[in-house]
Amino acid sequence: MTDSVDNNQEPGEPKSADKSYAAGVKRWLYTTNHKDIGTLYLGFSLLMLLIGGSMAMVIRAELFQPGLQLIEPNFFNQMTTVHGLIMVFGAVMPAFVGLANWMIPLMIGAPDMALPRMNNWSFWILPFAFTMLLSSLFMPGGGPNFGWTFYAPLSTTYSNNNTALFVFSVHIMGISSIMGAINVIVTIINLRAPGMTWMKMPMFVWTWFITAFLLIAVMPVLAGTVTMVLTDKYFGTSFFNAAGGGDPVMFQHIFWFFGHPEVYIMILPAFGIISTIIPAFSRKKLFGYHSMVYATASIALLSFIVWAHHMFTTGMPLAAELFFMYSTMLISVPTGVKVFNWVATMWRGSISFEVPMLFAVAFIVLFTIGGFSGLMLAITPADFQYHDTYFVVAHFHYVLVTGALFSIMAGVYFWLPKWTGFMFDIRLAKTHFWLSLVSVNVLFFPMHFVGLAGMPRRIPDYALQFADFNAIISLGGFAFGLSQLLFVWAVIKCFKGGDTVPDKVWDGAEGLEWQVASPAPYHTFSTPPEVK
Repeated sequence: MTDSVDNNQEPGEPKSADKSYAAGVKRWLYTTNHKDIGTLYLGFSLLMLLIGGSMAMVIRAELFQPGLQLIEPNFFNQMTTVHGLIMVFGAVMPAFVGLANWMIPLMIGAPDMALPRMNNWSFWILPFAFTMLLSSLFMPGGGPNFGWTFYAPLSTTYSNNNTALFVFSVHIMGISSIMGAINVIVTIINLRAPGMTWMKMPMFVWTWFITAFLLIAVMPVLAGTVTMVLTDKYFGTSFFNAAGGGDPVMFQHIFWFFGHPEVYIMILPAFGIISTIIPAFSRKKLFGYHSMVYATASIALLSFIVWAHHMFTTGMPLAAELFFMYSTMLISVPTGVKVFNWVATMWRGSISFEVPMLFAVAFIVLFTIGGFSGLMLAITPADFQYHDTYFVVAHFHYVLVTGALFSIMAGVYFWLPKWTGFMFDIRLAKTHFWLSLVSVNVLFFPMHFVGLAGMPRRIPDYALQFADFNAIISLGGFAFGLSQLLFVWAVIKCFKGGDTVPDKVWDGAEGLEWQVASPAPYHTFSTPPEVK
């Protein structure tokens, strides 16, 4: 028998399999298609979630018992630092950008994002940033060990020489975020379909539009902060060095002026996802659409005047403490409006508890717990007790894990059939949900108790009285981490194939998707209104 010959192949050319592989690599490397770039962002964020989650498992393994068991304190500090950086900048934010890339053009009737080449660039610089950050862990001196908030003088005077890699990687992450935000704003302003007026845009589009302005406002602040850290560390400046006339507390002011709006950058798109899913599975229009838009804008504006509630213990004047206490309490009002509107949307609706709806309802309940503990932290005299304890860790993980992460999973399960044309394994997805729901509360709820009892955060060892709770917390952490492998398997299985879905995926609920999240756009009527 003779080998089969590809008659179309020129002599000296690679085989057709090699050609197709090269074409596949080229397609993903050079793509300007918003769906491809959205998929790249989501795949990258999933990889970062697994890497950051594995670091959390290392942390919880060390804290399973008192004493130093597995790792030495310096490496423990590196794990807490890089875990935080990866989860914030590598998992949550790229996932939301991926969802924005996929869904915003579809929701507003645009052919693509407005700046497709910049869209490609904004993604492809991210792997380089995180490779740089992670590579520092394997270099002499180790990775960053000063916490993800990189407070001076820990990051300037007492850090190792790999701090430069951390600074450069943060710069690249920030550049990526700014480019993505510009793209979102230009797309929404310029590429809306005729008849898609501002007050007819779906809530997901509104929340991302407002988030994009937050990103453009605060990312340069972060860039300035890390640049001052760089020059203090390597070029002899004294921005944050009291011995040279600088002020380490000034670092906290500048950092948290970025840091607090950043928290809302990670939660506002989540509000948009939940505002899409809740009406779809309640078979009702979103209650109070206009108030939701105004509440989102209010949260964004107020987020700029509450930064120093992270700094009550630094010795602020009483007037400043009162101002930041009351402004922090005020920001809970528009957030409460949103929760009320979601519940009112479900009220007397024809609800079906599909997997996305399960995650959305869990989001409302558990995010509200995070909101209430945030209100407790807003009370200045009480915060003196809570500050830098595990109570704070419990608070922000309820906001970011059961808030941001659950909403991302809800959005992925909601839109995955639309993206792939196949239905995911519902039993597998429901198993993932229930295991995640139980384990995440076993993981984070006891942290409130050890925090109130005085256990400090970011320590590799602790007093004996906290041992039982920490064992429970660690078991919850291992269970939650392993549960996410079911999510990975459900997504891969769906991409490989499954039951083909109709255009209206969710038994009629999906057919409502575009109308219920906003007033009906013109194409739902027989005759489009005249565009002036």
